[in-house]
Amino acid sequence: MDFDPPEWRDGWLSGVRHLPSPNFGPRPAQAQIDLLVVHSISLPPGQFGTGCVQQLFTNQLDWDAHPYFQGIRGLEVSSHFFIERTGQIWQFVSADARAWHAGQSSWRGRGNCNDDSIGIELEGLEGLGFEDAQYTSLLQLSEAIGQHYPLQHIAGHEHIAPGRKQDPGPGFDWPRLQHPLQARHPDWQFPPA
Repeated sequence: MDFDPPEWRDGWLSGVRHLPSPNFGPRPAQAQIDLLVVHSISLPPGQFGTGCVQQLFTNQLDWDAHPYFQGIRGLEVSSHFFIERTGQIWQFVSADARAWHAGQSSWRGRGNCNDDSIGIELEGLEGLGFEDAQYTSLLQLSEAIGQHYPLQHIAGHEHIAPGRKQDPGPGFDWPRLQHPLQARHPDWQFPPA
């Protein structure tokens, strides 16, 4: 996939799979979309390619299909983007809208990170590594987002909700994302190493 130049329509990026989620809302009028939040998720935990993440984000998950799902029954969440282990990118919410991915959070002196962030979920499990194809897609997607929105900050869920969240976790290679992006965008801020 190549987003050069990226094409956006009402916050939807061309060249990715669209699966609209009902779990979103409007951003506050004063919101500046300047934060990218990297997450990790797999459903059931540690199982990949099941389609359950897509079902969760669209309120279609069968809560009785796996014992783990009982603990998240009724959860209504979403992310703007999801990158499978293969590198395939899905979009669930317009980047112009407020997805429900960060929860209680704070970064760069501001709370409620859902208000002014774009969330990207990587298919994975905190503590485990990620695939080359995912890093390639994440770099391309981050660049496409940065060309359309005033990005200044990139952080993990673990950074914006410390003690509550641990993803993407120690298996995520931050320098692999940071070095190529900061070479093009030296003003972008990343979590301290």
